[in-house]
Amino acid sequence: MKWCFSGSKKARRNLLRANFTFNQFLDLQFGKRLLASRAFLIFKKSLKKMKKISRPSLQEAEAAVKTLIAWIGDNPDREGLVETPKRVVNAYREFFAGYDVDPEKILGKTFEEVEGYDDIVLLRNMRMESHCEHHMVPFVGKAHIAYIPDKKIVGISKIARLLDVYAKRLQTQETMTAQIAETINKVLKPRGVAVLIDAKHQCMTTRGIHKINTSTVTKRMIGLFKTDLQMERKFLAMISLQEPC
Repeated sequence: MKWCFSGSKKARRNLLRANFTFNQFLDLQFGKRLLASRAFLIFKKSLKKMKKISRPSLQEAEAAVKTLIAWIGDNPDREGLVETPKRVVNAYREFFAGYDVDPEKILGKTFEEVEGYDDIVLLRNMRMESHCEHHMVPFVGKAHIAYIPDKKIVGISKIARLLDVYAKRLQTQETMTAQIAETINKVLKPRGVAVLIDAKHQCMTTRGIHKINTSTVTKRMIGLFKTDLQMERKFLAMISLQEPC
């Protein structure tokens, strides 16, 4: 059988750069589907390394803010704005601190002494703050995260920290919802994971169409929460409970 690769020239260059030959790959099924293989996983890892971005210096970041201030029509050197570039960069360091944390390591410490507990563990009404990757403005709301343990649990504060790690990046709500669920599923290997986020996006409330009362709801169900309708309903009922007096 003749092996072939019908990808783009850029893809071919990437293959050569990673020291791969075409005969290490399975048939591409008309160039649209590549079956999983160890070689392909290594190739994806090499591409990820290629895409790593080096950060500009602190001085370059502050200069960029100064340029934006001038671009909107103000004087970056006047008294009220002269310290603004430094403040903005410091704020961005906090807003986007999630890029410096490995989310999987947060869930690394687990406990197996749970006295046979095998029902839902739910953290509900957790405030979350993130930034839209399209306009770099905030979206703010609540997250509800649940899992059904299989022999081991994790400290509940670690679930909250996991939420913050993904929220403190440029995001879409859909992507963040999936990332949280998939990370819990990968690391804890529970019987089920459920994530629901309800947030208001300032790209819709403070600009553009100005729909101030609109919130966006996203959810991701894995395992029993996806295959067992009763478990999904139980999760949704639990997050709908009234706040205690």
